[in-house]
Amino acid sequence: MAKNSSIKLVERITEWFNQHPNNSYNYLQISQELGIFGRSNRSDVYETLTLLAESGFLREVSTGRYTLSQIKGEELEGIFDRRHNGMHQVTVEGYEEPFTVLDGDDMQALSGDKVRIQKKQSHGKGRSSRGMGGPQARVIEVVERVEHRYVGVLQKNNKYAFMSPDNRALDKDIYIPNELLGKAKDGDKVVVDFVRWPAFSKNPIGKVVDVLGRKGENTAEMHAILAEYGLPYRYPKAVEKAADKIADGCTPEEIARREDYREYCTFTIDPADAKDFDDALSLRKLDNGHWEAGVHIADVTHYVRPESIINKEAFSRATSIYLVDRTIPMLPEKLCNELCSLRQDEDKLTFSCIFEMDDDANVLKSRIVRTCIRSNRRFTYEEAQDIIETGKGDYAAEVLQLDRLAKQLRARRFAEGAIAFDRAEVKFEIDEKGTPVSVYFKVSKDANKLVEEFMLLANRTVAEAIGKVSGNLRAKGKSSKKPKPFVYRVHDQPLPEKLENLASLASRFGHKMPATGNNKAISQGINHLMTEIHDRPEENMLSMLAIRSMAKAIYTTENIGHYGLAFDYYTHFTSPIRRYPDVMVHRLVAKFILGERTRGSIAPQDLKEACLHCSEMEQFAQQEERDSVKTMQTIWMADHLGEEFDGTIVNVTDFGIFIRLDDNCCEGLIHITDLVKDDYMLYDAKNFRLIGERTGRTFTIGDRLHVRLSRADIDKKQIDFQIVNNNINP
Repeated sequence: MAKNSSIKLVERITEWFNQHPNNSYNYLQISQELGIFGRSNRSDVYETLTLLAESGFLREVSTGRYTLSQIKGEELEGIFDRRHNGMHQVTVEGYEEPFTVLDGDDMQALSGDKVRIQKKQSHGKGRSSRGMGGPQARVIEVVERVEHRYVGVLQKNNKYAFMSPDNRALDKDIYIPNELLGKAKDGDKVVVDFVRWPAFSKNPIGKVVDVLGRKGENTAEMHAILAEYGLPYRYPKAVEKAADKIADGCTPEEIARREDYREYCTFTIDPADAKDFDDALSLRKLDNGHWEAGVHIADVTHYVRPESIINKEAFSRATSIYLVDRTIPMLPEKLCNELCSLRQDEDKLTFSCIFEMDDDANVLKSRIVRTCIRSNRRFTYEEAQDIIETGKGDYAAEVLQLDRLAKQLRARRFAEGAIAFDRAEVKFEIDEKGTPVSVYFKVSKDANKLVEEFMLLANRTVAEAIGKVSGNLRAKGKSSKKPKPFVYRVHDQPLPEKLENLASLASRFGHKMPATGNNKAISQGINHLMTEIHDRPEENMLSMLAIRSMAKAIYTTENIGHYGLAFDYYTHFTSPIRRYPDVMVHRLVAKFILGERTRGSIAPQDLKEACLHCSEMEQFAQQEERDSVKTMQTIWMADHLGEEFDGTIVNVTDFGIFIRLDDNCCEGLIHITDLVKDDYMLYDAKNFRLIGERTGRTFTIGDRLHVRLSRADIDKKQIDFQIVNNNINP
């Protein structure tokens, strides 16, 4: 065995002792067990055993004889979470607090790995040598290593390379041998798969699996965000080719099987840069004086068959992802931008909810049918808003009437206990190179709310059409008929302790909000709070905390209603181009409501697992979208180093405070060491504040600061500030 194989030797010996924890061995026995022969090689074994004993991994029970170190303490299994500050955490089921694991006690575990730990004796209350409290432990075994993929910038020389991960969860650079580099070059943004982490080695070993482009290039940075979460950033050629073979299904034979709405006034309202038009609205006056409003949704399932590779890819993605400067589609471009997109002056196949409504927006009748439409006009939100404000423009009468109906639907929804979160979105003006040239806020106006209300109405109607039947069967005790399996979009009630925290923090700004009571009272209290804080300095912070106090909406087969919308039944039916749950709902509606014989029906258990997958992918997509905004904000701020801004503290942590700037909503960190010189800051988590141990200087959520931009790290998506003046006037 050559000297350069010593790391591998350490791995083999540590693995042997982990597999035989109750036995002891000398170097000759270990050499025999591992098949190591020759005086020089066995000398390496002797030296390795000595090294492992000095590190504490082994214990010398007699001269030259070693066994695995046994540390007293209860053994538990949990999930490891690696932290950049060296104070890692292990979450164990049944324990409220995670266990803290320090560097050196981690056995090279990575985030997501299942590990076995041994509890350490408590250090007691108060500040420890690392400023750490709570239960502590050491990892004694990595039970199950999950797959790990990292994205970062390659630093290469003639002999080897290192990659510094963008994700700060891995606190070490990854070593990449030349034979695992592929075609990557120095300065490339690369995707690296974890290979192994040799025992007692400072760095893990990885393999380059893709080159995204040069560091700083916009496409490379956007694809890096997707790759970091394991999400697809390129569309498979085989799926695109399969889509290219699909013909337009809007044939005379197919139209004859549907209700023909091509002669009725129909239009789309979408963002100015939209290419995939999921939904259209129609309106006509009936002979009885009522209004017939149609919500027409792209009939994706006519083109995407359950057994196709297109469907398989769509399910895997589960959602389109909307980054700052591009869309990563769920469906191939031929479908999402052409065949299924409800483009102006083109005949399109649709799945529709048709409503007969009176002047007070009461739904008198409704039906769900397959249709064919022809959009007369493609409106942007800005164009529709201009019609609402001026009363002039194409199809003004129809737009204005739909707006009147939508406002009545919205008012009724809030009266029934719906919650309003109308937060401004940060948007960027991007040049042809993908570089941000300006940043602005997008506020939801009447045109947006018009579309929203009719989509909500359609989603609710579809869910009720199936859910109420199942509910009635259960109420009547008809056990012979099983409730129909369906995909619901549900939103659970908020946790009381989160509401109490929100109410407590709001009270510091002079706002009252009930933390207890029935659902309607709490919802109205939150809405009242949102109205009170509008355009006030604390608006962003309190609205953000209000959203965090809510449970996450998910997809499930078990209906519990939608708390935020105050609906007993709700689903997603209106966006099948960009959401896979809507595709599943379309197929279930075709089966249960239209009575069509469908291929590839999903069994209830499979449907439940599909809902879980779609919920998880939605969470990933939302994080990706937030990261793309953060990346673009960092690129934007990088051109403003040294400039000064006003902002508000929006979060307080044990390592510093986060500031949100007034002008552009960019957020950045003021590190705890930069807050007050010559003082130790104590973290008061319950009251969202840091307090100087000596000076008593306090920093809390809502405080106003004047700051200077000191750093904008595009790779890490990190913005750092330094305080110029404390407590500026609000």
